Amino acid sequence: MKILLTHTPRAREQYYGPEALAALAAAAETRLHEGEAPLGPDALVAAAADVDLIVADRATAVPAAVFGRLPALRAVLRVAVDISTIDVAAASAAGVLVTRARPGFVAAVSELALGMMIDLSRGISRSVLAYRAGDAPEIRMGRQLAGSTAGIIGYGVIGRRLAAILAGLGMEVLVSDPHAAVTEAGLVQVGLPELLARADYVVCLAVASPETRDLIDAAALARCKPGAFLLNLSRGSLVDEDAVAAALREGRLAGAALDVGRAPDEMPSASLAALPQVVATPHVGGLTPQAIAAQALETVAQVRAILAGRVPEGAVNAESWTRRPG
Repeated sequence: MKILLTHTPRAREQYYGPEALAALAAAAETRLHEGEAPLGPDALVAAAADVDLIVADRATAVPAAVFGRLPALRAVLRVAVDISTIDVAAASAAGVLVTRARPGFVAAVSELALGMMIDLSRGISRSVLAYRAGDAPEIRMGRQLAGSTAGIIGYGVIGRRLAAILAGLGMEVLVSDPHAAVTEAGLVQVGLPELLARADYVVCLAVASPETRDLIDAAALARCKPGAFLLNLSRGSLVDEDAVAAALREGRLAGAALDVGRAPDEMPSASLAALPQVVATPHVGGLTPQAIAAQALETVAQVRAILAGRVPEGAVNAESWTRRPG
């Protein structure tokens, strides 16, 4: 059985790692993409012409047209939770299995969220930039997390971990999620309007979906507590960036921290990231060795399961998988 790993050399180093790569190569014959640019659909078909499995990075889309042109393809394994770049319906129609990794980045993203909250509260980035520019930093009164109120939108695995961390720091923690029940002591479940009105820090961790697109728009921002901070570490589609920029310029928001946005590859938009009230990072929330290794090694386990003729953990369309190994 043959495998194509779609990562470019740089992406392979950052998002797959030598341990997982060695394990993948030991499991089956593995072909590496050596180009510097991500594979487009035609290039993907050419590279995967005789492979059984594609292990796909986040920059490689697998659209509907690919499946009909790769009759030998048995499965597409995504090295992430997000499978929006794969046409799952087309894969199912062709009998191709699609898998995803579990979130191995929970600790990493939670820690970044905490760091961003501290940066926003104490103006760390602004002081650093001023010193580097040879200017005297403005001495501003900071905010203390202990005694402040955090509002977490979305109570998945990251939301749960972050809520526990913030509560441990002495924050009041509000949670809004219509699909989850909050039973942990010390946390308060509220509706979104109440969360926006009460929170000093609004943290977006909701799942991206048609229902959550522009969840934080101009109307939502108008409900926010004056001087609140906004953080988004989920997906760019949750937040209307133009509305956030307007709220920052008008002083209704004190600041924003973004690890995701509407620019390509889920990056924060450059124009919003350039505002002095914004702390922005280039979609690196899950980019730690531990987080990357966890998800990459999970694809190795999925490959081994497929080779054994089993449905692997993380399969999203097992009922449609007809191209199983013989």
